[in-house]
Amino acid sequence: MLRTLFAPRLVALHLLVIGVLISFTFLGRWQLGVFESSGAPKLAPDPAPVTVTKLAEVGRHVTGEVANHRVTATGTFDAGGQLLVADRHPDVDAVGGRAARGAGYWLLTPLTLADGTTIPIIRGWVPSAGDPAAAVPAGPVTVAGRLRPSEQTDAVERSGPLPDGQVATVSTAELVNVWPDARLRDGFVVATAPAPPAGVSAVVVPPPTEGVGFSWRNLAYAAQWWIFAIFAVFMWFHFVRDAVRSGRPEGHRSAAPVADGS
Repeated sequence: MLRTLFAPRLVALHLLVIGVLISFTFLGRWQLGVFESSGAPKLAPDPAPVTVTKLAEVGRHVTGEVANHRVTATGTFDAGGQLLVADRHPDVDAVGGRAARGAGYWLLTPLTLADGTTIPIIRGWVPSAGDPAAAVPAGPVTVAGRLRPSEQTDAVERSGPLPDGQVATVSTAELVNVWPDARLRDGFVVATAPAPPAGVSAVVVPPPTEGVGFSWRNLAYAAQWWIFAIFAVFMWFHFVRDAVRSGRPEGHRSAAPVADGS
């Protein structure tokens, strides 16, 4: 049998099947990788900035469709209403949208617009609560930044009450109680301009993205290549089995045990 298995014709078949298996396995893995990457968010068109009043309204939620869009807002900061958002990183998505204890603070300052409404502004990030760089600029200011939807009040795990002047989330539902006299527009703006003062780090917010959905055709292609590989093994097995059978002596193929009649 070994002589049959290592005959030149079957050796060539073995090598061919090995090559087919390697090639089809890699082709299937390539198509699977294309399928997996097809579901990743892609950068969406980044439209020109618009005034924040066009996207954020009083009593109407900011939707995910306008999340991270560029906006501008002109008004006056309310220094007395400034808050610190506890346990935050300079990157809004650094920890998957959830807070990490001891990470630092966002500077959350209400900006009163010309129509009397208020939009929360994240002006930057400081490492400690008593940082003097957190002082609020006086006078009219024009802020440019990216609009974010209001956070959920249960977005972070709360270990207990925070000190006065601190909040756990940038939630419209929570801020209406902290700023009871403000006509609060939903959502908040992460400022990109003007540049933060010395000692304050800018909070990084990504441009808008869009999901294009999985390419199920590539998943089918991956399965197709692996099915071909299994079929190649199936055919190899039958060719080898037939070759081994045909290579046996006639007596070995036809012999059968004979019962003793005595």
